[in-house]
Amino acid sequence: MQNLLSEIKKCTLCEPHLELGANPVVSAHQNSKIVIIGQAPGIKVHNSGIPWDDASGKQLRKWLNVSDEDFYDVEKFAIIPMGFCYPGKGTSGDKPPRKECAPLWHKQLFDNMPHVELVILIGMYAQKYYLKDKAKRTLTETVEFYPAYLPAFFVLPHPSPRNRFWLTKNPWFEKEVLPTLKETISKIIS
Repeated sequence: MQNLLSEIKKCTLCEPHLELGANPVVSAHQNSKIVIIGQAPGIKVHNSGIPWDDASGKQLRKWLNVSDEDFYDVEKFAIIPMGFCYPGKGTSGDKPPRKECAPLWHKQLFDNMPHVELVILIGMYAQKYYLKDKAKRTLTETVEFYPAYLPAFFVLPHPSPRNRFWLTKNPWFEKEVLPTLKETISKIIS
């Protein structure tokens, strides 16, 4: 696993398309139990090199009901984005994750993590890639349908502060989905 992670950290495949250059952000361990697959690092994470080291990460840890210590324990959580490098600024938020990373690296990472019990798919890019035709038409429908993807996958919206309107429009998420998520996580990591 260490050799693979070193290889990923040196990857410059999409560098010509990245405004700030390549800086792959990923964390995993052969004993990881839960894999978090999000979109791509934001500018703050690009600069720190620490996955989910931003407001979205704070919100995600709250949703999971885990401490920073547990979240960054690689034997508990592997953090593997769809795109490992900051894709740059788009018209409304960041650009989509680069398409090269997941096909190139995800299977190799999963092949080195035989103890994974749950994969958390955050946002439409991860959900469409992993659920394929089982993903619903919209992210909202997919998240509403979350029990159908268990026990292998748990689907979530992005925890970005930009999604506060989505959370306001969909109060069922905090009432119904988050308690199940917290209970599922707690059982796996305790």
